[in-house]
Amino acid sequence: MSPVKMFTLSTCSHCRDTKSFMKSCDVKYDAVDVDLLTGDDREKAIAAVKEVNPRMSFPTIVIGDTVIIGFKEDEIRKALGI
Repeated sequence: MSPVKMFTLSTCSHCRDTKSFMKSCDVKYDAVDVDLLTGDDREKAIAAVKEVNPRMSFPTIVIGDTVIIGFKEDEIRKALGI
């Protein structure tokens, strides 16, 4: 399975739904709540999001080479092969 990286906000309901969905499918992922970061860590996370999603909307999900913006279950399933 491709590595899964998610950029989320701690206050975002779509982000919470995405995390719950991943857990329910037993998908291992690395998530970063961008709004909880400070200083250089925050700047690095923002730069990473802008590379794949210049609009900076959340959640931004990176599965291998696939970028999915928002909680789109069908697209996530397809990218994960489940």
